Amino acid sequence: MGKVLVENIRIYAHHGCLPEETIIGCQYSVDVSVKTDLSKASLSDDLVDTVDYVHINKIVKEEMAVPSKLLEHVGKRILDRIFSEIPMVKKTAVSVSKLNPPINGDVEKVTIVLKSSR
Repeated sequence: MGKVLVENIRIYAHHGCLPEETIIGCQYSVDVSVKTDLSKASLSDDLVDTVDYVHINKIVKEEMAVPSKLLEHVGKRILDRIFSEIPMVKKTAVSVSKLNPPINGDVEKVTIVLKSSR
């Protein structure tokens, strides 16, 4: 078993419950971790034997472009697509962080983390 990490995918998106959040938008950071068998890829040196992190980045960018009220909702869509489109993934974790959230306080970010397995 092995792990592929795609970390700190920076995206400007329009998520939130407040109307101004969906109009103005803000900066987000997404981390994805997938567990899979990497033994074949470690021997073959062939992209078809591993999880292509370009594909993961594409899924994240496309799902983050669809506005949601809740970060949990967009995170679940990312998880679902990873399992749907990348059959060799056994487990995955996705964290979605809203940077400088519009809350009454000096907060760097708020983050949700979702995990799932086949």
